[in-house]
Amino acid sequence: MAKGNFTVEVKKELLRKGLENACCKTAALSAFLRTTGSVLRSGSQIGFEFVTESEYIAEFVIALLEDLFGAELKVVQATADARNGRNRLVFQCLSSRSLYILSELGILSVNGEELMLNLGIDRYLLENECCRRAYILGAFLGSGSCTLPKMEEARSGYHLEIVFSGKTVADDFCEILAEYEILAKCVLRKGSSVVYLKSRESISDFFSLLGAEKAIEKLDERAEEKDVRNHINRVANCLQKNLDKSLEASVKQIQAIRTIDSVIGLSELDETLRETAVARLADKELSLKELAERLQVSKSCLNHRLRKLVKIAEELSED
Repeated sequence: MAKGNFTVEVKKELLRKGLENACCKTAALSAFLRTTGSVLRSGSQIGFEFVTESEYIAEFVIALLEDLFGAELKVVQATADARNGRNRLVFQCLSSRSLYILSELGILSVNGEELMLNLGIDRYLLENECCRRAYILGAFLGSGSCTLPKMEEARSGYHLEIVFSGKTVADDFCEILAEYEILAKCVLRKGSSVVYLKSRESISDFFSLLGAEKAIEKLDERAEEKDVRNHINRVANCLQKNLDKSLEASVKQIQAIRTIDSVIGLSELDETLRETAVARLADKELSLKELAERLQVSKSCLNHRLRKLVKIAEELSED
């Protein structure tokens, strides 16, 4: 499954669960703007905008802003990328209440006439357990994505990431995840800080924290499919190795029999070895099992005879 499709499915599942408490809505909204929003200034007004590719996420965020702050947003850009078919929707909030909203969301601090951008996460927003989960949810809705391994590519793997504009807030986010024993890493990429998880177990724990049960089922299904594929490959490799060994042994046996025939002749062999040598030459493609059945002897007995023929050939070659 493509990265975009799985990510879309997970986000839709999370949105269906919704948020009930005002404190959780505030935390989720703050995290969302931290991942995909930016602060604006127009004259004396301070506001913000956010970007999303998803209409349903835009509706969710707009509903939160209206519910919590009665804020009105306007669409300032709506385009579609012809290459991937994705939308790019840019919403803007620039009003007398936008500065208050940014302050309530812990993004800006107001001290008299002085404004300060808060680089880290405002812990006041995360006092409750439900709010910490909501913050994680908001961040994933904002810039989160998840990739499942492709069955046809052996090296592809699991990858979940959330992109933040600043390192401090990304590091704080890693600390929040660590409280739930989800150990994420952070890397700088093109001026942004990317928090990521690379193992199926940690990604499963992440989705479990958010209550995304269907996403976990999909992870388990993919893991099962990958295990089956790996098992099939191992069996196929094992069979191939055995086949290669059998072919190698068969070639060695035939060469040995021909050496004996050319040096002393097969007629000089005792009856059982002569019978075995003739049968081996008569049908070079037969497996050991098939040849043993034709001679009406056990595989171990046939193996003993063939080894003896090879030894005789080696002794004749030394002479």
